[in-house]
Amino acid sequence: MGRDEQQRGAAYGLLAYGIWGLFPLYFAALRPAGAWEVLSHRILWTVLLCVAVLVVRRDLRWLRQLRDRPRLALGVAVAALLIAGNWVIYVAAVLQGHTTEAALGYFLNPVVTVALGVLVLRERLRPLQWVAVGIGAFAAVYLSVAAGSVPLIAVSLACTFGGYGLVKKKVGVSLQALHSLTAETLVLTPIALVLLAVLTVRGDTTFTTDGSWHTTLLVLSGILTATPLLLFASAARRVPLVTIGLLQFVTPVLQLLCGVLLLHEHMSGQRWVGFGIVWVALAVLSFDSTRSYGISRRA
Repeated sequence: MGRDEQQRGAAYGLLAYGIWGLFPLYFAALRPAGAWEVLSHRILWTVLLCVAVLVVRRDLRWLRQLRDRPRLALGVAVAALLIAGNWVIYVAAVLQGHTTEAALGYFLNPVVTVALGVLVLRERLRPLQWVAVGIGAFAAVYLSVAAGSVPLIAVSLACTFGGYGLVKKKVGVSLQALHSLTAETLVLTPIALVLLAVLTVRGDTTFTTDGSWHTTLLVLSGILTATPLLLFASAARRVPLVTIGLLQFVTPVLQLLCGVLLLHEHMSGQRWVGFGIVWVALAVLSFDSTRSYGISRRA
């Protein structure tokens, strides 16, 4: 692949992770909507957008794969539930003023992903990868002891997203990004409809009660969900995996900056130390990935 294509892929990846990193500002602007209402709208507007695009493109034949391959359909359903859990935890964290802890979850995610590879896929780690996992585990223990409780938001986000990636790997790359997103949101659509119905009966919806701007922001959740995913898919086809691995740190860095500088969340000295330990783990993991990629290219 040419250098221009790789540069374009890096730009797509940077844009995708940049959009994800600025999500705290978007979700904070959705107040007073609650996490469950935001989740429901995110699912429904995303599936409407995806289906509309696929109908215009006359691209519906891939649905036969789900009908003819039960294992693939089951994998899509499990992945959908994991990503929905990740979404609602993240939105709730932002709305409740825990953006910095959510950022910690995405900093921990690469370490959790590597650990899942060992525990579930029986992958063999290189020495420096073991060091990174050990440092990451130490950081989680330190933060738990310092705070007097396990950082549940961070751990839950890292595990649900790590599990999502694991399921996608187990199922195999059988669906394109748009097809995968459509299938997963189709699985979640009945759940979203039930959630909205319950919230409406309880009088806990804000879609039509908080002004046109609020309504517009909720509708835009479909575009804001689909766009970075499609950008990421375009990037992944053009740049090496090690580049994607390094770019992914853009998201939690921006989330952390949004939480501290723009949403004015408090960060204790102990939490900064915990973040620092996690960053050491990520530095070791990044160095090992970069070195391994360089060796494989020379070989």
